[in-house]
Amino acid sequence: MRHGFRLYLLPHAYPACDPTIWKSSRGPMIKLRPVLYVVGFFLIALGIMMLIPTAVIYFSEHHGWQAFLRSSLYTAVTGLFLVLTNKPAEFHLLPREAFFLTTFTWLAVSAFAALPMLLLQHISYTDAFFETMSGVTTTGSTVLTHLEHLPSGILLWRSLLQWIGGIGFIITGVAILPFLKVGGMRLFKTESSEWSPKVLPRSESIAKSLARAYGILTLLCALSYWVAGMSAFDAVNHAMTTLSTGGYSTWDASFGHFKQPAIQWIGTMFMLLGSFPFVVYLHLLRGKHEPLWHDEQVQGLLKIIAAAVGTLALWLWLTGRYGLLDALRLVAFNVVSIISTTGYVTTDYSTWGPFAMVMFFYLTFVGGCSGSTAGGMKIFRFQVAYVLLRSQIGQLVHPTAVIRQRYNEREITDEVIRSIVAFSFFFFITVGFVALVLALQGLDLVTSLSGAATAVCNVGPGLGSTIGPSGNFASLPDSAKWVLSAGMLMGRLEIMTVLVLFSRRFWQG
Repeated sequence: MRHGFRLYLLPHAYPACDPTIWKSSRGPMIKLRPVLYVVGFFLIALGIMMLIPTAVIYFSEHHGWQAFLRSSLYTAVTGLFLVLTNKPAEFHLLPREAFFLTTFTWLAVSAFAALPMLLLQHISYTDAFFETMSGVTTTGSTVLTHLEHLPSGILLWRSLLQWIGGIGFIITGVAILPFLKVGGMRLFKTESSEWSPKVLPRSESIAKSLARAYGILTLLCALSYWVAGMSAFDAVNHAMTTLSTGGYSTWDASFGHFKQPAIQWIGTMFMLLGSFPFVVYLHLLRGKHEPLWHDEQVQGLLKIIAAAVGTLALWLWLTGRYGLLDALRLVAFNVVSIISTTGYVTTDYSTWGPFAMVMFFYLTFVGGCSGSTAGGMKIFRFQVAYVLLRSQIGQLVHPTAVIRQRYNEREITDEVIRSIVAFSFFFFITVGFVALVLALQGLDLVTSLSGAATAVCNVGPGLGSTIGPSGNFASLPDSAKWVLSAGMLMGRLEIMTVLVLFSRRFWQG
């Protein structure tokens, strides 16, 4: 075969290459050994994390902990096997391996994280995988019902998955994706993949500082919830799913279970903090406050939220649905929840009428800032598109003028423009394709289109009676759940990171 692939296991099959290499007739390609080596460490860490809900169930409910312990052993032993059998002589990842590693890690973690739900809840593997993929991608769509009656370990595990998925994507988005030139995030390379001028001296340092900022904000959120009236268990779970902008709750009614206005305002504030670029928190830890307020992403996000909240709150008040203060509180919470792609709900906003439904559908695509836990298209892409539009209009009026295109005090290069255009095009192609596949399985237009949008944007709830704010994804066919799981993964990893794996050139070396 002209483009056939062969797995070479013999040592020194290629000089200066790892012996475990996917190869085509055009030369060596993917070095599997360092990829499997890193994935092994992720699985070991995941297995250790499973001991936390194991202990919670053991000391609180005294039954069902064996399922988590068995899952922990299966996962950790598999990870240990990969580490021991794939340790490379010299660890070095090229962009090709980094693409493969990023996608494969998310898949492996989701596959093994599903084991406790499979063993303890006795649900199908499709449902278990959907739930965990939704968790680690911080989407928040769920197939589980009667959450308040589930074992505490399962609820804690769902929250932990979103929490580790949130910090995992922050580090991926800040350190890896710009290096891979994905989706125009090279605009933020000074604070991320290239350290000149350096925010911190090494990528390890920035990862530790990001984790510290993430942990501090999670702790502050949990304490705030607890003081405002949540139980300690609810406060810890909701703090993890708030900062990760994930949206898993311990109640079927989501945040609507908590009637205290203070709790809803606290949730609004910390969802907003979770959608800010976490790099600015590194500056705050060093005593510098200016980057938080001077960052154009932050300014753009606040302006869009203010406009959406003001418009919807005024409309609800004028139509007599709520008083002004209640309208402001409910709209602020739900708008921030959707824009930040958290997916909490305090009320079924689909009952607010067609105008509100269309508004929330549009807000589904916005997302937070690059380098945050939020999904969606991200604010900076809309802002760069506006800069390009303004430049194009100026060029039409003054054809000979030289117009500089700048964003966030950086030059917008042709490389960035190509990345953003390619990402935006394939983003909507992905949403359209997923919606089409869902429609082929008999789902109605609203469910298909909003389900595709909420999966790829990692928001959580869709629209309509089935997957809307008051529903869930349990009744969808298994094939639809697998398609939506793929959409969640692609959206979380910025489309191109996954799409490149389907390119012939990627595998041809």
